[in-house]
Amino acid sequence: MTTSPTPIEVAFALLREGRLVDAENLMTHELQTVTAKHGRGSSAWASAQCDLGNVLLNGDQLDRAIECYRHAASAPAQDYESRKDRLTYRLNLGMALRMAGRLDEAEAELRQGAQERLAFYGREHAGYAFGLEPLADLLLQRGDVRQARHVVDEAVDNLWRNGHERVAAALALRAAIVQAGGTAEPLFLDLRQLPDEVVEQVAGSVIQRLDHSDPASKHLLTALVAALEARLGLDHQATLNALSVLANLGRDLGDQSGRIEAIERVLASYDRQGRAEQALMASLGLAMAQSEADDAEAALLTYASAYARAERIGRPELQSQVLRNWGLALQEAGQTGPAEQRLAEAVAQARRGADYETVGRAGVALGLFLQHEGRLPEARTVLEEGLAVLDPVHPDAIVGRSHLGAVIDGRTCGCGDLQDTIADAFREFVITRLPADLLARLDVRIADDDFQVNVELRREPTEAEIERLNGVFQSAHAEFRRRLSEPQYAG
Repeated sequence: MTTSPTPIEVAFALLREGRLVDAENLMTHELQTVTAKHGRGSSAWASAQCDLGNVLLNGDQLDRAIECYRHAASAPAQDYESRKDRLTYRLNLGMALRMAGRLDEAEAELRQGAQERLAFYGREHAGYAFGLEPLADLLLQRGDVRQARHVVDEAVDNLWRNGHERVAAALALRAAIVQAGGTAEPLFLDLRQLPDEVVEQVAGSVIQRLDHSDPASKHLLTALVAALEARLGLDHQATLNALSVLANLGRDLGDQSGRIEAIERVLASYDRQGRAEQALMASLGLAMAQSEADDAEAALLTYASAYARAERIGRPELQSQVLRNWGLALQEAGQTGPAEQRLAEAVAQARRGADYETVGRAGVALGLFLQHEGRLPEARTVLEEGLAVLDPVHPDAIVGRSHLGAVIDGRTCGCGDLQDTIADAFREFVITRLPADLLARLDVRIADDDFQVNVELRREPTEAEIERLNGVFQSAHAEFRRRLSEPQYAG
């Protein structure tokens, strides 16, 4: 027998669809209903406040979430369960305050929460350690490494004794604190005593907390890779995942040689294991890293090797992807003849497959090449064909539309106004997802790095259509707002 989803479950489903307003309205209504039934200050009211806070937190409305958690934590505890719940509310409050940068308030709440957990659970219970870990993390952020180390060691010892899986996150935090202390002490200890799945969780927690703008992250991640190699082996997926993140970190920190070395290690592992498709993807990453390290000769050789791999696999979509990237690299190297050949072959291979996105991306790449070679009629045809099969939200579709506007204007460069193109893509995204007879007019423009939308309806919408309309606009905002800040590849 199935049960109906709870309001908070429905709200998070709406959040996953990008329907932030609907999720908030649902939980606001739920809070009003609970308040009317049980009264302000009741256990049910505190729980509803926390649920609304969780929705607001996930909707990037930190200040409002903080007030909800504060209300929840203020409710008087009436029994064992309400006392336990209040500990959760205070923990949420402290962590939200930290996220908002209100560190003095956050530390006060987290310290008080840890003391209340000690009184409630006792020093040996894992519930006490749950309050120590975020406090240690905050102390690290504030630069109080000595106190952070004392608190995190207590948390690790507690969780280890209790055999609790949360020890993985505590060990990751401990490694960051030990590194911040600047001693020669090993960052990762006792991994041999942990089950494989917990070691993998340690790795995931370390990766999650990395700051890709901080060079210290490289030392922490390098130590993790060494620990994983020793504990799980060179070819374990957790080791390979950490190496892949190390490569990305090298890119972000400008360490191209370190990036290349990490990718080569991943590629060698996939080759040892006979994992052909994964090895192909690694070789494409290697070629891109070599290109960005200004080693065009090595990059082109790697692309040639990658295409041989793709031919052995035999999937047209993979062959098209390699040819497209290879063609773009040849174009960058000034080899226009071979570049055009590879890009045209990429389109041909994509058409052999069944993936429309691959066809569209190959077409946009060839169209941009033809535009910059001054062959505007050919460029227009190819771009229009490619854009016809790409989702308007796809980054390549946005760039392709911008270039198509320049082609129509008779320009070989300049490539149009990208913001106008994003606004047009927003408009098309909405129109194609609504009933054809609903909208009379939809104007979209970008002002102050956000979308300004004016809508005129042809007729009175049904309740279901209003819900659909709101959901589509929320999704469009969520999808396209990222495009305003994302770098676009130049054509």
